[in-house]
Amino acid sequence: MKKLIDFDGLFDEKLAEYIRSNPEKYTEKQWENVIPRLYKQFGDIYVAAAGSTPKEYYASMSDEELCETLERHVAEGVPVSDFLCREIEGRGCTDALVGLLSRREEEILTLAVNLAGSSEKAFPAYFELLTSPVSDDIKEAVCEQLKGGADAAKERALALYEEGKERELMLEILSRCKQRDDRVYEILLNAFRTGDDVPMHASYLAAYGDERALPVLLEYIDRDDINFLEFRELKYAVEALGGEYTRPRDFTSDPYYQEILEQSQLPPEQPSGKSDA
Repeated sequence: MKKLIDFDGLFDEKLAEYIRSNPEKYTEKQWENVIPRLYKQFGDIYVAAAGSTPKEYYASMSDEELCETLERHVAEGVPVSDFLCREIEGRGCTDALVGLLSRREEEILTLAVNLAGSSEKAFPAYFELLTSPVSDDIKEAVCEQLKGGADAAKERALALYEEGKERELMLEILSRCKQRDDRVYEILLNAFRTGDDVPMHASYLAAYGDERALPVLLEYIDRDDINFLEFRELKYAVEALGGEYTRPRDFTSDPYYQEILEQSQLPPEQPSGKSDA
């Protein structure tokens, strides 16, 4: 196993030296654009500690070695360089990454999920994570990847929904399916009719895009007991499905409307100059 090298630390050292040698070459704003370009160039520069360029260092590793190196970086507190992540991502090391998805360290899981992406090979491990005691941040990251391949994830999401496991997450995944399926439609529609979170469940119907939901949405939006947040999301869902709602509504006394109105208003301009006090 190769030794761990802090390529980001080495780059920072070279960057600090470059800035000291060129203190007035760029403005602070220009440096923000220059530094990423210098970092990219650094990937092709020979580094004595590695005996190669950063890109070559990782390119010579197997898929398993790359993922083991990633895990060691986290375990030993050595910064994970973008060169390592890009090699893993470009290689598509899903099989090796799946092994990391069984870990319980937050940083490892976050990296593994982001690098595995929406690869269907990772989906079984993703669903295991969704039904495991991991953080909401991890579940949200996993859900985003499953939404990217919702049709492939559909059957497992349907099964878990029926089992009563992480139902809201399953609804979110199912709402991103592109292929029409009456089972998905009925579940999304039933969740809207019977659930408490009207805005969220309306957004799922909008995302799914089945026009058959329009009559139900139009009936609900016309109710006088809905609040402004519900009205706003319902109107968006109606329009997303090709419908239109035009009846004038007055929400000026609605606390949600008042709160949003207050937040949207700019603070009063402060007087300039000295005070008379």
